[in-house]
Amino acid sequence: MAEILSATPTLSFERPVTLAPTVIPSERVAVVTGANQGLGFGIVKGLCEQFDGYIYLTARDKKKGAEALQVLKDMKVCKHPEKLRFHELNILNEEHTDDFYHHLKQEHGGIDILINNAAIAYKRGSTVPFAEQVENTIRTNYLALVRTCVFLFPLLRRHGRVVNLSSSAGHLSQISNFELKKRLMEDCLTEKKLTDIMYEVMDITKEHPKAHVEMGWPDSAYAISKIGVNLLTRIYQTKFDSELGDQDRVINAVHPGFVATNMSSYLGNVNIFEAAKAPLHLALLPPHVKEPRGQFVWSNCSIVDWDAPDKPTRPEVYKHINVTHPREYVKVYSVPGVTTRAHG
Repeated sequence: MAEILSATPTLSFERPVTLAPTVIPSERVAVVTGANQGLGFGIVKGLCEQFDGYIYLTARDKKKGAEALQVLKDMKVCKHPEKLRFHELNILNEEHTDDFYHHLKQEHGGIDILINNAAIAYKRGSTVPFAEQVENTIRTNYLALVRTCVFLFPLLRRHGRVVNLSSSAGHLSQISNFELKKRLMEDCLTEKKLTDIMYEVMDITKEHPKAHVEMGWPDSAYAISKIGVNLLTRIYQTKFDSELGDQDRVINAVHPGFVATNMSSYLGNVNIFEAAKAPLHLALLPPHVKEPRGQFVWSNCSIVDWDAPDKPTRPEVYKHINVTHPREYVKVYSVPGVTTRAHG
């Protein structure tokens, strides 16, 4: 994994393509990463119900991706089932990302919505050394997201919308050291500087497993990675506005709620379809929206100040029914009156 993402990725618009300023709604294109299960699957279902264009469900596993695609078609929720597509995409693999870029460019000329959902999180109590957790989590949740943006941003058409799935764990109230918070907010104004800091965290955890805590970072690899995602979102919006101001391209980060998925051991306050509400809201923002732009949006679609002293109160979470295959989502979540809470 380290070899795949060894170089510090930086965002540049060095893949120029000739794009029409706008396309008719039926020709628009939406992409969702990590979408064969969990929240990504829920987001694709919502797009199927609300979006008139082409929808790409992407996943690193061809078999699981194809199965998820078929489940959605069998649910008969798609406005245009013939426009629902699967494409293999392991965001850690540069060849995959490059291949996907060329496929989208050739088939559609551009994209209109990019939802960066793919991510990992280690379970509490994991026996994996913390330095390894930090490296793998940052490489997947932050560095691979950067690389996805580097490859696909040049395809974004006018009024393009980007949604970075984040977490309440990425709120800057998680930073305990004032100087570190100031450095992140005031000095870290480019993706290069932010990426260097992410590498810095990986390095210090290798020296001592608690060195990051002494510096003010939260004691969670996932939280560190999502702080990076939130800050990156702000940096990218500034770049959009300064370099492509007349294109009305908007990127936001979102906390979708405490989602009951395998990643959370099925503990949460919302299921995957309920959690898709805010990401879908951001993906479908109308042209020339004044806000949110480069901001942190909560599960109720409100804008949250991500450097406030405190974050919104965490709701009660409860155990949901374990769902291990997309077909089970249909049985558990899509039948009126069926509860998602586990009994006992």
